[in-house]
Amino acid sequence: DHVGVISSHHLVICLETLLFSDVSICTAANAQSCGECIQVSETCGWCSDEFLQVGESKSARCDDLKSLKERKCDEVKIENPRGEVTILKNKPVTVRVGNVKPKLNEITQIQPQKLSLKLRSGEPQTFKLKFKRAEDYPIDLYYLMDLSFSMKDDLENVKNLGTDLMKEMKKITSDFRIGFGSFVEKTVMPYISTTPAKLLNPCSGNQNCTSPFSYKNVLNLTDDGDKFNNLVSQQQISGNLDSPEGGFDAIMQVAVCEEQIGWRNVTRLLVFSTDAGFHFAGDGKLGGIVLPNDGKCHLENNFYTMSHYYDYPSIAHLVQKLGDHNIQTIFAVTEEFQPVYKELKNLIPKSAVGTLSSNSSNVIKLIIDAYNSLSSEVILENTKLPEGVFLSYKSFCKNNVVGTGDNGRKCSNISIGDEVEFEISVTSQKCPSNGKPETINIKLPGFSEFVEVVLNFICDCDCAATGVPNSPECNKGSGTLECGACKCNEGQIGQFCECSQDEVQTNDMDANCRKDNGTDICSNNGECVCGTCICKKRENPAEVYSGKYCDCDNFNCDRSNNKLCGGHGRCECRKCICDANYTGNACECSMDSSTCLAKNGQECNGRGKCECGVCKCSDSKFQGPTCELCPTCPGVCTEHKDCVQCLAFKTGEKKDTCQQECTKYKLEKVTERERLPQPTDEPIPRAICKERDENDCWFYFTLAVQEDDTKQVHVLEKPECPAGPDIIPIVAGVVAGIVMIGLALLLIWKLLMIIHDRREFAKFEKEKMNAIWDTGENPIYKSAVTTVVNPKYEGK
Repeated sequence: DHVGVISSHHLVICLETLLFSDVSICTAANAQSCGECIQVSETCGWCSDEFLQVGESKSARCDDLKSLKERKCDEVKIENPRGEVTILKNKPVTVRVGNVKPKLNEITQIQPQKLSLKLRSGEPQTFKLKFKRAEDYPIDLYYLMDLSFSMKDDLENVKNLGTDLMKEMKKITSDFRIGFGSFVEKTVMPYISTTPAKLLNPCSGNQNCTSPFSYKNVLNLTDDGDKFNNLVSQQQISGNLDSPEGGFDAIMQVAVCEEQIGWRNVTRLLVFSTDAGFHFAGDGKLGGIVLPNDGKCHLENNFYTMSHYYDYPSIAHLVQKLGDHNIQTIFAVTEEFQPVYKELKNLIPKSAVGTLSSNSSNVIKLIIDAYNSLSSEVILENTKLPEGVFLSYKSFCKNNVVGTGDNGRKCSNISIGDEVEFEISVTSQKCPSNGKPETINIKLPGFSEFVEVVLNFICDCDCAATGVPNSPECNKGSGTLECGACKCNEGQIGQFCECSQDEVQTNDMDANCRKDNGTDICSNNGECVCGTCICKKRENPAEVYSGKYCDCDNFNCDRSNNKLCGGHGRCECRKCICDANYTGNACECSMDSSTCLAKNGQECNGRGKCECGVCKCSDSKFQGPTCELCPTCPGVCTEHKDCVQCLAFKTGEKKDTCQQECTKYKLEKVTERERLPQPTDEPIPRAICKERDENDCWFYFTLAVQEDDTKQVHVLEKPECPAGPDIIPIVAGVVAGIVMIGLALLLIWKLLMIIHDRREFAKFEKEKMNAIWDTGENPIYKSAVTTVVNPKYEGK
């Protein structure tokens, strides 16, 4: 049954949708007991501790585990039962040692054989299943043949099939048995002619045929190939009227009549040989047969006796019975009907189709090839799953091939002795109505072994078993005290079962839910139940109404930076309770002054006050987080240049007012620049300065401002003045430059003239060579000789 199987990918998507939505699935479920709570999701827990605030209903005990801990529920009192996997039977797969052949009942191909699972809703339980294809595993093969008249030549070739096939199959297994059966058609009109003569010999002309029959078991499964040949050689062809045959009746009987056929719990193969199509469920109405096939054995004296009573089986019915009895089907059909039986193969698990020659001469090769194809593929199937239970498969096949989804159920190209592994996850989405354990089987079609999985559902918390019926704490015995909450008896409601359902709407009850005798019940933020306000739940589970009259909440406090209580406190009854080192209505003011310290270690660089962790500069020209920036101020060196110059050298703009304007300076002269203090020599920040005076002389000094605003100055006693220019080299350089430039211009002019002359001469030479002198006569010259020709002169 494939209805309950889903891929792990789809399961993960479903869980993620619940877990990461805005609304908490735990609180939104409004669970009234621990059992209801743990059925919502695997992430939900129930707090049996006394931690509810005034106005909170008992459903508030159900929340996700993280939220329960944040709400100060004692971890010991959080009910959160988890599922588990217990292996009950774990016999190792069979490993053949040497030539010692294990007994049939000792061969194990699947491990483990039995497990017990505890399932909590939404929590998958995973276990691994190992399969190893056993060596020399026994095989039972039943050859089912169509004996209608068109198969006459095929019967001749099948008569020697027993010994030949036995010989070939011995190469695969030492324990091989073979059986034989035949079929024609239902023995009623219009499938066969029911005239007395045709019932004796349905064939026309001089053909000698046996009476028609539906299905006959000719030979039970045996290891005697000669006996197979002898009995098959005695068979005769029969006949029918229509083209489709009654093969489905025969397949059903072969599958369900285990004792009569002699099937063992080994590999079971059914070879179905025909050159025609098939009748299926509903076709029996043509012969007046309307009862559905009952899927039971009806063999008497090796003949199917109820073909005239029951309709043909449906394909789904055949699939079920073949699967229940672990029979793998090989359809050996002629080329003409290959498309039909290939479609049928797609509907029947663990089946194969081979092309039968016109006279069945290739039947042995067909059977060997089909068996190798079927046995090399392993497919897992499970029996019908309980409602709300889902399975997902993951396969680990040969050559490190990993399959998921539908491919996770199977492995291909498995040879004898190969071992593969499957990972199976079982998930329950809800508890069954009866809460009782369920059993499912996971099996491999074509193999008799299976894995038995017992499903035990966690439908309630452990604390429910210790509940106190008719507890005094539940309004003098009006309910059961279970997992820290009252589970009310029928007809009683309320957090402590304090009133009956008939009293809920009385005016006296509502009066207890009005604050200061006002008109609003529960401040319009809840419902009055038994005189107690049960506060509403909001879409965001983090936002909660509380208080006796639901007049408090934790989401309507002042905000800073678009954060509730500035993100530095918690909201209680619409007031911010600030964290340590924070103050203000919205906890927006930090009391930590470390953010106001400038690089010199002074608070706000000595130019402002620290308020709420931010510097408020005393002068607007100072900026920056610590009042250290002054875009309009001169540099430190430029600011103190004039005072240092007048104090050290008695020069500069302030030389006349030096004593009045340049106070609080402590000046010390040094003889060399190397002796000037460096910034790293002392903890006080120190600036290194280089300034120019009116004589273009550079003077060097360092400046440090001490805590009492005294400027400590170290100045180089002698300014560095530039030396005067050397006139002679300058003049010589200028003259030399002018001469060099003149020579260069003359050389360039001479070069250009040479180039121009050469081009003109070359042009002249070219025109000279191309000149053509006129050699004709002078047009003015006239000759003195005149020549006259007689027109009648004929040259005689």
